[in-house]
Amino acid sequence: MAMKNVMGIIYTGEKDSFLRELTLARAIAAMPVAGRYRVIDFLVSGLVNSGVKNVGVIMQKNYHSLMDHLGSGKEWDLHGKNDGLYILPPFLTRENVGVYNGSLDALHSNFGYLRRSRQEYVLLCNSTIVFNANFEEMFEAHNRSGVDVTIMYTRNPDMRRPEYGTYFEIGADGLITDVEIDPTRPRYENTCMEVFLLRKDLLMDLVDRGAAHGYHDMQRDVFQRLIRDAGMRVGGYEYKDVCYRMDSVQSYFKFNLDVIDPKIRHALFREDNPVYTKVRDELPARYLENAKVVHSIVADGCIVDGTVENCVLFRGVKIASGAKVKNCVIMQDSQIEEGVQLENCILDKQAIIKRDGRLIGPNAYPIVISKDMTI
Repeated sequence: MAMKNVMGIIYTGEKDSFLRELTLARAIAAMPVAGRYRVIDFLVSGLVNSGVKNVGVIMQKNYHSLMDHLGSGKEWDLHGKNDGLYILPPFLTRENVGVYNGSLDALHSNFGYLRRSRQEYVLLCNSTIVFNANFEEMFEAHNRSGVDVTIMYTRNPDMRRPEYGTYFEIGADGLITDVEIDPTRPRYENTCMEVFLLRKDLLMDLVDRGAAHGYHDMQRDVFQRLIRDAGMRVGGYEYKDVCYRMDSVQSYFKFNLDVIDPKIRHALFREDNPVYTKVRDELPARYLENAKVVHSIVADGCIVDGTVENCVLFRGVKIASGAKVKNCVIMQDSQIEEGVQLENCILDKQAIIKRDGRLIGPNAYPIVISKDMTI
């Protein structure tokens, strides 16, 4: 398969402050979603399903949760003797204290990994967007077009943000003619999905030259200059399926509740492109005498004896008798005691809401309860 000649690199160090308490101790890539998955599962699974056998994950700060989740790569069949999953934590030096200034810095610090890899092409991905793509189609389109770089984009209007994101103008020939980054009001309808395909030797040359000029960010400092000034042929590849940007508490909340919809769920968890994740052996969910569950996702290991409506319950969540939970995302091993009322809330792992507690937040701005917190 041609994709064996492609390696994947996932950069996990961007914009984690946008999710406030939820990313104090984890990267966005490690954020739990949809009951039992992490954000990075979609990218790694997409690469593996496309035939990529060499995947490097560049870590930044707060990477322990992500390392624990990925492990040896066994769940994604990336634990063989040849190639596989490579965890690339930051090199700690006097100059680098574990925080890269941008994706170009991160790539430059991992030149050794790039040099050792045998593949000719690189799929460079960021980790703030959830989607389930077959990258083989993108690779074929790249080879047919003869461009130097292919960048994945979407026309989904929900992906556009004021003062955040990268947007393209694309000509009739499929080439990107203009780029705007973090505009106050995006003028172009084509939103960059932060997936770049190019030859490895070209990437290494661009990173080396960028570092020599003191640049830090691949999009702003390299690709934008290539398109506008260097005359390099950069093409666009449109992704037409469901995608979500994880760039705020609200977007994270909306994504999880949207996944309850069977249409959205089936578009993301496709039979021909399965999403793999770390296995945690649990008993099936138990519904006790007083349980009433409507329009919700309930993961293995949950014990429900209260009322649950339009919620996502992760593995091991306990809902006691008399508790009423509506429009909530409740992460792993949290406990909701008797008589509690929750609405429009996000509970991080191992949170406990004590008996008769009441938390009701606005739909547009959910209440966030931090990990291990008891209220």
